[in-house]
Amino acid sequence: MSDDRLIVALDVPTFDDAKKLVKNLGDDVNFYKVGMEVFYSVGGQIIEWLKAENKKVFLDLKLCDIPNTVSEGLISLVKKFKLTSDDFLNVHANGGFKMMKISADRLREEIDNAPKLIAVTILTSIDQAEWKELGHASTIKEDVIRLAKLTQNAGLDGVVASPREAEIIRDACGKDFLIVTPGIRPAGSAVNDQSRIATPAEAIKHGATHLVIGRPIRAAENPKSAAVEILKEMNSIE
Repeated sequence: MSDDRLIVALDVPTFDDAKKLVKNLGDDVNFYKVGMEVFYSVGGQIIEWLKAENKKVFLDLKLCDIPNTVSEGLISLVKKFKLTSDDFLNVHANGGFKMMKISADRLREEIDNAPKLIAVTILTSIDQAEWKELGHASTIKEDVIRLAKLTQNAGLDGVVASPREAEIIRDACGKDFLIVTPGIRPAGSAVNDQSRIATPAEAIKHGATHLVIGRPIRAAENPKSAAVEILKEMNSIE
């Protein structure tokens, strides 16, 4: 029943925890997010193991630095872990147009069959009050659209954004633009530290191409059953 639109977040502290979850989910899940927690704890062996298991990888390190540093860092990651067009990498859109464009151009020049490169717009934990505290006069939605368009103009494949903004990004950036949405919470799940959330069905209906889901699966009494129910919900609206 696997559906590559579902990306399960391996936000766990140890290699054993990661392997246990992947083995538990089996063939129902083919795509995994490797974020800062597990990457900094375990290192690259988690990516190498996932690739050996024929899984797709979203390497979620959110690079943000001067253009040369980011572009060369991306190239190093792709070469070291043999990432392909089945996989995702990301940067922060707030790094600017030049950083994103140079990174996308260099990655494609240097790497055949390069991974998809996407950019983080505004973290899903941030609400409008906090956004205002950061000095922004505009709304989150206005700035998400601005950053999404900037990302598209820089030549990237898509963005990471709240499911609350998926529909307006789809309208602004067209049907082929990737919209990867964290902040997914099935009905009845704990919100935790997220602010701008939606259910799996709502996110797909509003234009998300991929859903990143961690705690609702990982913390479930039966993670496999939780994943299967989410997959059913994702496909129920089609």
